[in-house]
Amino acid sequence: MQIHISTADGVPIYLQIVNQVKYLVASGRLAPGDEMPSIRLLAERLVVNPNTVARAYRELEQAGVVEKRRTAGTYVTEQKSPLARRERVRLLSERIDALLAQSRQMNFELEEVIDLMRQRDAAMQPASAGASP
Repeated sequence: MQIHISTADGVPIYLQIVNQVKYLVASGRLAPGDEMPSIRLLAERLVVNPNTVARAYRELEQAGVVEKRRTAGTYVTEQKSPLARRERVRLLSERIDALLAQSRQMNFELEEVIDLMRQRDAAMQPASAGASP
């Protein structure tokens, strides 16, 4: 599980953990039933206070993203949440908002951003998926 913490962006660390775990679940990188790292282990990996990770896990549990199993650890919930699509849309919308704000600061028109997105999408496609020139 890859989580990256930034002390420079002004977002509380526990909330960064919460948002990134939600993203990993929504994107399928964390599947239902996957075990989460222990609080102590994740705190060590991120070099943060274990209380910060514990708070993030509590928030995730309250949101129904993870569940604690007595003496067995914390796991991604098995249930498919009806909010899963809504959460994915919310996460993607936040990233789009940031992209649009940044592109405006750099004086790009919306059509230029869309064209660039299409170019990047085409560049990311597997070589076998496209026709050879």
